[in-house]
Amino acid sequence: MIKKLIESIKKTQAPICVGLDPNLSFIPEELLKNAISEYGETLEAAAEAFWQFNKAILDAVADLIPAVKPQSAMYEALGLPGLSCFKKTVDYAHEKGLIVIGDVKRGDIGSTSKAYAEAHLGNIQLGSAALTPFGEDFCTVNPYLGSDGVKPFIDVCKENKKGIFILVKTSNPSSGEFQDQSVGGKALYELVADKVNEWGEGLLEDGYSPVGAVVGATYPEEGIKLRKLMPHSFILVPGYGAQGATAKDLKGFFNPDGLGAIVNSSRGIIAAYTKEPYKEYGPGNFAEAARKAAQDMIEDLKSCM
Repeated sequence: MIKKLIESIKKTQAPICVGLDPNLSFIPEELLKNAISEYGETLEAAAEAFWQFNKAILDAVADLIPAVKPQSAMYEALGLPGLSCFKKTVDYAHEKGLIVIGDVKRGDIGSTSKAYAEAHLGNIQLGSAALTPFGEDFCTVNPYLGSDGVKPFIDVCKENKKGIFILVKTSNPSSGEFQDQSVGGKALYELVADKVNEWGEGLLEDGYSPVGAVVGATYPEEGIKLRKLMPHSFILVPGYGAQGATAKDLKGFFNPDGLGAIVNSSRGIIAAYTKEPYKEYGPGNFAEAARKAAQDMIEDLKSCM
């Protein structure tokens, strides 16, 4: 799957993914009104509004980008209807030829970790049938429980040709409370980076491992350091746009070949119509605003390559 991601990035010349993180606060009123008229004031209505919103966004940007990243929490908040919407979104993104990164941040041990991996990256065997629960291509993994929590994901990745992005240095302001702590003369995030290298040994395709890392654009100096520590890992880079990082912060996340990183933007694209300079599009043209925001992001990133 890492090879497919690389090919898609080269084809689009756009090392970005769009975060599909819908929120009722920026779903256009007309979409929500239509969903409520059909389903009433229910979770089903909210999930339907999310689905129609996502579908329109995907239709608008699919030809521009290699990947999307739905954040599972936004869908889980709506219970079972939300999970159904999550699955429909994953499947539709695949129909549009996109790679799907499930932002699920799972991590446990033993059979529990294996179950998470099978749910998002693998299959469930029932008699002669191999059933796919969610079917993402990559997912994010919390490494706090150590190798016991990560290796089941890697095993499922090997079996199904999938990939993972392990949380190394996250974009949030308080990440340093744990991640920056010194352990044996190294920051904890550096030790995690060393393990990412170890977990990816022997799995390289086109020079890159399917065991990637999450490193926030809001920490550009650490990004430069981690790029050197993980030369064969793709880096998923959140924090661009809404969280304050700019294109000039991103250069150090890429390798000299121009590959090695994929930059995420969520609200900056899907809710673009609520922000300058895209307000002129209005709620009725939210998808067109998202397309223009994605195009602007692509051009912006070219300045750092």
